[in-house]
Amino acid sequence: MPACAPPHTPQPHASHSPSPGRRRRLPVAGADVSASLAVFLIALPLSLGIALATGAPLQAGLVAAAVGGVVAGRLGGCPLQVSGPAAGLTVVTADLIHRYGWRTTCAITVLAGFAQLGLGCLRVARGALAVSPAVVHGMLAGIGITIAVAQLHIVLGGSPDSSVLANLRALPAQLAHLHPAAVSMSALTLALLLVWPRLPGRAGRLLRGVPAALVAVAGSTATATATGLTLPRVDLPSWRSHALAALPEGPALGLAAAVLTTTLVCSVQSLLGAVAVDKLVAGRPGPLPRVGRSDLDRELLGQGAANIVSGALGGLPVAGVAVRSTANVNSGAVSRNSTMLHGVLVVVAALLMVPALEEIPLASLAALVMAVGIQMVSLHHIRTVTRHREVPVYAATTLGVVLLGVLQGVLLGVAMAVALALNRLARTRITHEEKEGVHHVHVRGQLTFLAVPRLSRALHLVSQGAHAVVELDGSFMDHAAYESLHDWRSAHIARGGTAELSGRRGGIRTAGPIPYAGCRCRPWTPWRNHQFCFPGAVAAPAGREPGRELARGISSFQRNTAPLVRGELARLAREGQQPAQLFLTCADSRLVTSMITASGPGDLFVVRNVGNLVPPPGEEHGDDSVAAAVEYAVDVLGVRSITVCGHSGCGAMQALTAPRDTGGDAPDTSLRRWLRHGRPSLARMAGDRRALPRLAGRAPVDAVEQLCLINVVQQLEHLRAHGPVARALAKGELELHGMYFHVGEAQAYLLAQTEEGEVFEEVTGSVTGRVSAKKAESTACESAP
Repeated sequence: MPACAPPHTPQPHASHSPSPGRRRRLPVAGADVSASLAVFLIALPLSLGIALATGAPLQAGLVAAAVGGVVAGRLGGCPLQVSGPAAGLTVVTADLIHRYGWRTTCAITVLAGFAQLGLGCLRVARGALAVSPAVVHGMLAGIGITIAVAQLHIVLGGSPDSSVLANLRALPAQLAHLHPAAVSMSALTLALLLVWPRLPGRAGRLLRGVPAALVAVAGSTATATATGLTLPRVDLPSWRSHALAALPEGPALGLAAAVLTTTLVCSVQSLLGAVAVDKLVAGRPGPLPRVGRSDLDRELLGQGAANIVSGALGGLPVAGVAVRSTANVNSGAVSRNSTMLHGVLVVVAALLMVPALEEIPLASLAALVMAVGIQMVSLHHIRTVTRHREVPVYAATTLGVVLLGVLQGVLLGVAMAVALALNRLARTRITHEEKEGVHHVHVRGQLTFLAVPRLSRALHLVSQGAHAVVELDGSFMDHAAYESLHDWRSAHIARGGTAELSGRRGGIRTAGPIPYAGCRCRPWTPWRNHQFCFPGAVAAPAGREPGRELARGISSFQRNTAPLVRGELARLAREGQQPAQLFLTCADSRLVTSMITASGPGDLFVVRNVGNLVPPPGEEHGDDSVAAAVEYAVDVLGVRSITVCGHSGCGAMQALTAPRDTGGDAPDTSLRRWLRHGRPSLARMAGDRRALPRLAGRAPVDAVEQLCLINVVQQLEHLRAHGPVARALAKGELELHGMYFHVGEAQAYLLAQTEEGEVFEEVTGSVTGRVSAKKAESTACESAP
């Protein structure tokens, strides 16, 4: 099934075919209906507020919300993303209306939609994701500042100007002439927005199900109506006088720049929003129906079609909206029906709820949009760019958007990002230090021809005949640097000295091979390939090779790996172990847990035994080691997940499937007694073949592989029977996962519950299954509604 296709509607089980009089299931799932209602309640006030902030007719916000729900929801490539008028487009749209008028702005929206269709047909959607996150975060922050400053004037009872600087200059005069009624309704709106999500107790949890935006606008509207306050309210003219798109009027170059800006902002926000929705869906708990990954090119086509229709009908530009999309996912939506139904509800409201909408004070909508603008300046994003040392990019983009405009600000941010990347590539720090007769030359950064003069000066400080250690801490070395380093090393050795290259050389790309005295091996490199790391080693006596290789491996660790991990291990020694996962797997030597899970010290609490078996509780089996490890991990360490990992070619499973010697002379060995805990898996395989777990995309190659899959599921059932695990599962503090690793293919599979039963799904370079962490990190557009 393509990623962009809607998920299949669940069908009745084959053994329970419906009788002729049985009622047919509704085409729309109940979860989609409830999710669409929640999204509608958020979208209605925000759509009006964004239209007010842009200076467009208020109906334009409703048109964009309806078109975004129905058109983008039906044609887009992200089933659960909700599209409509977005705060990120407010500044762009307001500027276009100020320059060209409303009808030409609608025409620009239509042209931007056609541009998005062209980009979608060219399949360049993923290219938009190459924009630095700092640029996107800065763009949103600049837009948020612009929105907040402009709406502050309406909150205080006045009207905003067209630029941020003009609004800031007029702010003192506005403060001197406050409108008490507008200020009071704005304050009430902001108070409800702040307090409603924090209501305590059980009643608070129930009330928090109603969106705060709806409560804030409804509360201020009811208060203004009850008290008879006189202040500007929503004015929705008759739909008969609604302005549609007209032929664009204005300079061709200016119109082209306007179309480019609208296309850029709409596309980037929608595509990043689709990626964010994928992460949210992957992190949803519970056995929800599978939702395919976003097809970004199709999403771009859907957004283009929505902008064409919205602009032609006199609506605002359309883009994916993170706040509504998050509400859609968190409300349990399972298909694109929720997004489309929310659009239908907006149409109904626009036609039947006009009298109620016209009671909303404009100050309340302005306060709502101002709060949204403030939220777009995200502290989380600022901490992220600070951690990655991209504050100059963020600051340049933010100031550019505030002072110059969105397109100019984005271009300024991209230019700053490129300059920062070039500076990092060219900046190389080279130091020389002598310790106990050993000369240490440390190179930090990329080693290019620009750094060759400084490298030569540092290398010539090494005394003739001395031992030198050159530490290369980077990922690239060009031809000029390679030649310089190679020539110096050859000359230094020829004069009686010794030279050793160390550091991260294993990952550095060079113009050619360079003699290297250190070990290039990774921790999982087979011992037989470690021989070249010890060229001067004397051959071990016959029968003594394993011990010799063990000593060599330890020596290699102490020399190459220990310096890199010593700091982290010292921290773990001080703080104690705090693993998040218990990983229970087979003792097979081919299964390297740290390699296949990309984990390090302190990450996993690992239990290994023959056959990755978990003896059921309450049996006399003479071995409590596994149960003790499970109890310790859950009750003492507080792990949040337990993974049972089986693998291909498991010797224990082969022994179980092999014919057993039932003769009285068969010895009762420790191995035989231990493998008794795998017999429930063998019995399960002899049961209903239709209920057996399987691999996604192919059938098990033989009975041993089938038993390996079954054994993972069976041992998970044994785990659930253990008291500590059962208690933690009941409290929602623990997750159980199944995993299968095919050794020959180096391919991992994760167990998932689907409509067809238990399936081990292949894990690719981008994780999209339902076994990822509870929390999904947000992308740049998640701060914008």
